[in-house]
Order: sequence, then C-alpha cells, then structure tokens
Amino acid sequence: MSEKTIKFEFEKHNKNSIRYKEVPENGMPPVLGSIYVQKWFAGDSKNIEVTIKTEN
Repeated sequence: MSEKTIKFEFEKHNKNSIRYKEVPENGMPPVLGSIYVQKWFAGDSKNIEVTIKTEN
C-alpha cells in the first residue's frame, strides 16, 4: 500500500463549490488535476491537501 498527499490551491468559486487546482511536485505530472469541494466544507480555505492511499 502506498500513500500520497497532494496539495491544491484555490482556482475559482462556483455556486455551491470551490474549484482547486493541483500544485504538482517539481518535474512530475498532476495526479488529480482540479477538484471541486463543497463550500460548506471548504469555507474560505485557499489551500487544501488530499491524501490518497492505494491498496493491493
């Protein structure tokens, strides 16, 4: 099993959600790209982190 934490920064407000764009590590392609997080959860956060675990 491997685990990766991906950093995102604010990109755009939508009606009920906020779009965040991935900040890729140097020389690496994005893992997820952009994600949408509901406003009730994200609040005013300009940066978020998402952790992904892979299972075999």
